[in-house]
Amino acid sequence: MDQEEAPAQPAGSARADAVTLRPFDLADVDAMMAWASDPVVTAFMTWDAYTSRDALLAFMRDAVLPHPWFRAVCLGGSEGSLSRPVPVGAVSVTPTDDRCRAELCVVVARARWGKGVATAALKRAVAAVFGDLEGVERVEALVDADNAASQRALEKAGFQREAVLRSYCVVKGRLRDMVVYSFISTDPLVD
Repeated sequence: MDQEEAPAQPAGSARADAVTLRPFDLADVDAMMAWASDPVVTAFMTWDAYTSRDALLAFMRDAVLPHPWFRAVCLGGSEGSLSRPVPVGAVSVTPTDDRCRAELCVVVARARWGKGVATAALKRAVAAVFGDLEGVERVEALVDADNAASQRALEKAGFQREAVLRSYCVVKGRLRDMVVYSFISTDPLVD
């Protein structure tokens, strides 16, 4: 679709083509701190909001940078542009012990919620990850049963809801039901 033919976007929404993914680097720590320190953003995550820039920097150095597929979710810019877009979230895909499967996680800054950023990041992730991670045929996401927004984003990105896993895990001291979603390498990519 040509640029002129693109449908008008609601005020404040992100154009899907404006969402890019790129590897993180340590210079992204302050941008990441803006959303990784927000307890509302991390409410459904297994990890607590960061309270220390140094702790987040250590996490980035020790876990994010060596990770096989951990990407910054950015708005604007392109891979070849001179200015590096600032991350507004992250998406990771982690291979499991069963190499045909990988687990996906996405987090987006609260100011970007409801604007299509997570959905666009998920679409870009599944479009790339099967080529990037050898042997992976299935990407799955576990979502808290009470996290309706993340469930909608996964469904809009083409993930299939498979089951509710009752009393599956403890998150922040509470026993939680989780919904499992999957995207298989042969599933059609959603525009």
